[in-house]
Amino acid sequence: MGGCIGSQRDNGPPSGESSDVTGMVQHVSVGRNQPLKPEKPKWKSDVPLTEGQLRSKRDEFWDTAPAFDGRKEIWDALKAASYALETGDHALAQAIVDGASISLPHGTLMDCYDELGNRYQLPHYVLSAPANLIEDTSESEASPDTDVNATPGVEQPIRFRLSTLSHDIKLSVSSTDTVSKVKKRIADMQVGVDPHRQRWYYAGRLLNDKLRIEDARIPKNHVVQVIVSGSSHEPPS
Repeated sequence: MGGCIGSQRDNGPPSGESSDVTGMVQHVSVGRNQPLKPEKPKWKSDVPLTEGQLRSKRDEFWDTAPAFDGRKEIWDALKAASYALETGDHALAQAIVDGASISLPHGTLMDCYDELGNRYQLPHYVLSAPANLIEDTSESEASPDTDVNATPGVEQPIRFRLSTLSHDIKLSVSSTDTVSKVKKRIADMQVGVDPHRQRWYYAGRLLNDKLRIEDARIPKNHVVQVIVSGSSHEPPS
C-alpha cells in the first residue's frame, strides 16, 4: 500500500535508502523539484491480474491511503493526476501537480511531497497496468443484463465524461440498468471504447460492472467520469 510520512523534508536521513514497490515507508533524500515524467512505470505482477482485479486493487488503495496520514486535497490531486497520466494526458497531470504545489524530487508520482513537507508514495499499480494483465471476460457474461424478471425501473438522464472526448455524452438510462449494460451502449456509440476499457468513477468511487444505477445513487443529469485506458483504436478524424 502507499502511504504518507508526516515529517518535514529536511528531517530525513541521507540518501541511500528507498521505498519498495508496495509503498512501505522508508526515508529518501529530497532533491530539487523535477517535471513529471510522461513515462509510466513498467512492471509485472507476481500473479497475473484481470482488469477487474486491478481496478479493485486501485480502489482499495484510494479508499484507504488517505485515512492514514496526509491531506485529503493532496490525495485527491494525486488521484486525478495519476488517472490523467495513465490515459496519456501528461499536460493535465502536470497542471494538477503544479496547481496543488506538489514537489516531485524524482519526476514521478511514486514519491512526492506537499508544500508542508509531507511525503506521499503511490504504488506502481495505480499508475499503470502490469505487463501480464489478462482480460476478464467472465464478469460481463455473468452480469444480469438480460434478467427477464427485472423490473423496468425509472428512466433518468446521466452525463458521461469520457477521457477520450472533449464533450460529454448524455444518455437516458434505467435505474435498474447495470454499469456493464450502459458501458456496452457507450461502446456502440464510440469506436475504440470497449466496455472492458472503461472505468467509471462517481463521487470519487469506482463503480463495479455489476452495480445498478440506482444502487450507485447517481442523481439525474449528474456526471460520471469515464476513464478509457489502453485504447487500441483511434477515433475517426
